[in-house]
Amino acid sequence: MTDDRTRLHGTEFAADPQAVYRRLRQAGPTAPVEIAPDVPATLVLGYTEALQVLRDPANFPKDPRTWQRTVAQGCPVLPLMSFRPNCMFTDGATHARLRGAVTDALARVDTRELRTHLEETGDALIDRFAADGKADLVEQYARVLPLLMVTRICGAPPVISEKIVSGALALFDGVDGGRGIGTAVAELVAAKRSRPGPDVVSWLLAHQAGLTDEEAVHQIALLCSAGSEPLQNLIANTLRLLLVDERFAGDLSGGSLPVADALDEVLWSDPPIANYGTVFPSREVQVGGNPVPADQPLLISFAGANTDPAVDAGGRVGNRAHVAFGAGRHACPSPAQRIARMTGTAAVERVLDRLPDLEPAVPAEALEWKSGPFHRSLASLPVRFPPPPKLIRPWLGSPAPVVRREPGPYRPAGRWAVFSRWLRGG
Repeated sequence: MTDDRTRLHGTEFAADPQAVYRRLRQAGPTAPVEIAPDVPATLVLGYTEALQVLRDPANFPKDPRTWQRTVAQGCPVLPLMSFRPNCMFTDGATHARLRGAVTDALARVDTRELRTHLEETGDALIDRFAADGKADLVEQYARVLPLLMVTRICGAPPVISEKIVSGALALFDGVDGGRGIGTAVAELVAAKRSRPGPDVVSWLLAHQAGLTDEEAVHQIALLCSAGSEPLQNLIANTLRLLLVDERFAGDLSGGSLPVADALDEVLWSDPPIANYGTVFPSREVQVGGNPVPADQPLLISFAGANTDPAVDAGGRVGNRAHVAFGAGRHACPSPAQRIARMTGTAAVERVLDRLPDLEPAVPAEALEWKSGPFHRSLASLPVRFPPPPKLIRPWLGSPAPVVRREPGPYRPAGRWAVFSRWLRGG
C-alpha cells in the first residue's frame, strides 16, 4: 500500500479521528485511505459531497460483490461489507420492496410501551452494580441494553435471544463473520413462520412484500446488528459527553439533565457510526472534483461531513440536519431513527436518575477507544458513585408487549425472562 493513504485502522486514528479528518480535509472533500491492511478506499469528508453520493444511487450503487472478490478471505472488514440480500446492500425495486417491509413493521412498534420496558431493563442492569459504587458503563450497561430491546420487539424467546445477542456481539468483535447471528435469526424466523405473534418478525413475514424466509432472516439480522454496536456507542458516547464536557457536566448536579441536547451533539460531532454508508461505483466518477476509482469502496465519513467547516456549527440543539442516520433512499428509516433516539435517551436518563452523583473514574484523556475504520466506540467507560439505598424491586410476571395490539382479546406474553443471567447476576 502506498504511503499517501491514511490508515483508518489502528490506535492512532482511534485516539483522535477529528485531527485526522482536519488534516485530510486540507486536500479537498475526498481522501485516499486504507480501511484494513492493503485494502484501499476513498473517504468523503465534505457535507455537500456526502449528500451528493447518498442521494445518487444510480452512480453510487451499494452492491459490493465485484469488489469483495478482490479481497482476501479473513480480511477484518469483510463481515460488515460483504453482500447480503437486505435493504442495505441492494438498490432499485429490490431495495424498495425490502425497505418498505422493514419500515412498515418497525412503524407498528409502540415506543411508549418500549420505553417502559427499557426503563425496567435498565433498572435491572443498574441493580447488578449499584451497590459496588463503581461500574464500567460500556460492558455492564450500554453493551447489552440495546440488544435486549431489539430481541424484545422481535418477540424472541429467551433461548433465541441469548443466541442473537451473542451472535451480534461476535459480529462486531470480528469473531465469526456473522454466522452466529444468522443461525439464531433463522431459528427465530422459522418459529414465527409457524406461530406468529404481535412482533416485528411476524409483521415482516406477513407483509404484502412477500419476503422469503431467507430475505426475512437478512432483514432481521440487519436490524439486530443495528441494535448492537451502533446503539451501544450512542449510549456510551452520550454518557461520556455528559460526564466530561463542561457544557453538559455542570448541569448534572443542578437537576437539569440535557440528555436530548447531548444526544444531538453526539450525533453531530461524535456519531456512533463514524465512517460507513459504503458504495461501490461501477465506473470512475467525480466527487468534489476528485476522481474515485471504479469497483473500490467509497465511504461516507459521517463524522467528517458533520464537522465540515462549510456547515454552520451553531444551533445544534434540536438540529437534525446531520447525516449520522444517512440520507437519501438508504437513510435509516424514520421508525428506526425514532426507536434509536428513544432508546438512547431512555438508557442515559435511567443512569442519571438512578445514580445522580455519577462521575468519571478516570480523566477524559485516559479513556480508550476501540480501533477500526467504522465505529466511534469506547473500549470502556469507568465511573464511580455513592451506592444508592438498596431497593426491593417488585418483579411482575407479565409486562405488556412493546407493540401496538390489534383489536381482539389480549393474552399476556408470559414472565419476562430475556437474558435472565444478566438480571440475576449469573
